[in-house]
Amino acid sequence: MVEPASGAEPADAAGDAAEALDRPLPEGVRRRVVALVSDAFGGLTVADLPAQLRQYARFTPSRRAKFAGNAMATAVESDPVFRGRVAEKFREAQADLASALESGAPPAAADPLDVAAAAYVLRPAGWVKLVAAAGEEAQRADAERVDEEARREMGRLREELAHVRELQRTGVDHVRAELDAARKEAESLQRKLRSALSDVKRGDAALRKINAEVDGIRAEAAAQVTSAESETRRLKSRLAEVESALETSRRATREGRSIEDMRLRLLLDTVLDAAAGLRRELALPPLSTRPADTVEAVEPGRMTPKDIAARALSETDPALLDQLLALPQAHLVVDGYNVTKTGYPTMPLEKQRLRLLGGLSMLAAQTGAEMTCVFDGAELAAPVLLAPPRGVRVLFSKAGVTADELIRQLVRAEPSGRPVVVVSTDREVADGVAKVGARPVASALLLKRLSRVS
Repeated sequence: MVEPASGAEPADAAGDAAEALDRPLPEGVRRRVVALVSDAFGGLTVADLPAQLRQYARFTPSRRAKFAGNAMATAVESDPVFRGRVAEKFREAQADLASALESGAPPAAADPLDVAAAAYVLRPAGWVKLVAAAGEEAQRADAERVDEEARREMGRLREELAHVRELQRTGVDHVRAELDAARKEAESLQRKLRSALSDVKRGDAALRKINAEVDGIRAEAAAQVTSAESETRRLKSRLAEVESALETSRRATREGRSIEDMRLRLLLDTVLDAAAGLRRELALPPLSTRPADTVEAVEPGRMTPKDIAARALSETDPALLDQLLALPQAHLVVDGYNVTKTGYPTMPLEKQRLRLLGGLSMLAAQTGAEMTCVFDGAELAAPVLLAPPRGVRVLFSKAGVTADELIRQLVRAEPSGRPVVVVSTDREVADGVAKVGARPVASALLLKRLSRVS
């Protein structure tokens, strides 16, 4: 930093004490002062800057003026040392203007705002007057500009007024002509109106006569309609009774001879097959057991029932599924996508369906059990062209019905007592079918069993 600026600080302080502004710095002068300080930043080190301005040291001059304008103006006004450094940079940048101001003879051609800003920073003798004169000059320039704009606006308004008056004169003549034409047209319309009113009166008389005739015809027609409606209601009531009786008879015949017979026959076959299977499993001689043999006792050389261990199968043992499907008239219902997305989720849906149905077809051939595979129709973009494999019934749920709901409908359709096995990992499905008597098993169990088939 140049030393003379430091030596000038006492003089600046004395000058500030002698001269001071008695009003706020004019806005135009303040903007020029901020610009001078922003330009001087480039020649100062961070240590030369006041603490509140050091954060803006790396900003460009335009950004410093935008974001640090108030801080720079405050620093120049309250920090004589910083102001002296800015004044030194200004002397280096604009030596002619600085010399002229310090000699008391500012250039006449210079911008008053630039002169006032430089005087505010340099603080030569009489700088307060220069700043005040710049503010007055700026106000006078603003007043002259406003006056010039007002004169131009007044001239424009006078031209518009003259134009409006001319339009008014021509418009009055045009309106008078239109008014005369409208008066003549109104007289013609009045004559036509009187003629029309006369025609209307004659028409009203004819209309009253016609209305009287129409009223008589309507009364006669109303009586005939009432009689016809009464007869129609009687016939409709009789027809509804006959149709209801016929539909009741048909429904009773159809339901009684189809659904109930089928359910009873299926249940009977289930009971008979279960009895035959139980007879085969127990291998009991038909006539070898007597009532006395049922009395619990310990015979010499024989074991009690407590000594016989029962074998239980794990829920993940495929043999459990074989035992369930070996029950008489067993029906296996499979939640299709639940099984395929558990076993092979990365395959396309079409290949998932084909792989599962192929395995179920071989399982049906081995066990002889009835098998139904249910897929969710909501996941289909179009109807599926699929030939169901032998021994497997393939169903897709309708629009608005999920595969879970279709599975529950299939289970509810079975008669009570028939063994129904539902394959699904969905806990809601498993709990729902268990409530209506079906046996739920996990999808992993079927996948293990199918891996043995393949």
